[in-house]
Amino acid sequence: MPSRTASKAALHAQNRDMRPKAKAKYIRITSRKVKIVVDLIRGKQVDEALAILNFTPKAASPVVAKVLTSAIANAENNLHMNRADLKVAEVYADPGPTLKRFVARSRGSASPMLKRTSHITVILDQK
Repeated sequence: MPSRTASKAALHAQNRDMRPKAKAKYIRITSRKVKIVVDLIRGKQVDEALAILNFTPKAASPVVAKVLTSAIANAENNLHMNRADLKVAEVYADPGPTLKRFVARSRGSASPMLKRTSHITVILDQK
């Protein structure tokens, strides 16, 4: 049976998204809590988004700021883009794997404790 892997690879390389991006995986914060912070910066200029994150009193703010800073550095160093022209095109938090633990309860029983993780992705674009 002939396969079309070469043509599929060429098509994939042609359609690859060339926007700068950064990912943080396996972050030990629930994706529900990260989505609250992520919704604040979607569509904003990068400097404005960093200012918003610096003054947001949420636990996910420093993590999202770090991912945004990494995406800005990728845009400047790898793709030679100007920082003043960058805006946050897409930003999302997906749920990662859940760590399942047990906590002791009364009369020798145990209850499950779910420690959730998330994957944070920031994609930038030029104005």
